[in-house]
Amino acid sequence: MWTSFDSTDGREGSENGTIIRDDEHAMGARITLERDTPTAPFAITCGVYGWMVHTRFFATEAEALAQFKEMKNALESILMMPRDSVSEGLTQFIQKYP
Repeated sequence: MWTSFDSTDGREGSENGTIIRDDEHAMGARITLERDTPTAPFAITCGVYGWMVHTRFFATEAEALAQFKEMKNALESILMMPRDSVSEGLTQFIQKYP
């Protein structure tokens, strides 16, 4: 249920880096991977629409790509939760992925 924002690849992202991956879930989430941000070599910004936006920074591409995949799966799990559990799910997500 994830689709790629191919049109954003190579453009500047929210962390002022170059977007190298940008995926959106049909149920209302997005995750973006950037390289060469002013803060760190790589950044992941993700969110669940109407609930939260969260950014993490990484030193290596390998770590960023692994975390992108892991975080994407965790976001999808949150989207499948009953609405009254989403807030707790997001709290746990941010604790797991500070």
